[in-house]
Amino acid sequence: MKRVFWVAVGVTIGVVAVAKAQAYVKANTPDKARQFLLGPDQNNVMQRTLAGLIEEFNTARKAREAELNRQYSGIAE
Repeated sequence: MKRVFWVAVGVTIGVVAVAKAQAYVKANTPDKARQFLLGPDQNNVMQRTLAGLIEEFNTARKAREAELNRQYSGIAE
């Protein structure tokens, strides 16, 4: 239970830090630099980042699952 708590605290701190960093970048950089760093759709950076992370996780998970299925398919038969 302690681990879950500390992981949740770490995730929360990470989300807050990223949000603060993005707000700082938006407030203190010229528009061209912001577009280079955050992309043209600057309002949905967190959503795009989260969607990308989820997609990358699922791709890695499916690849590992396929690898394990190939590795152990002979044993199960």
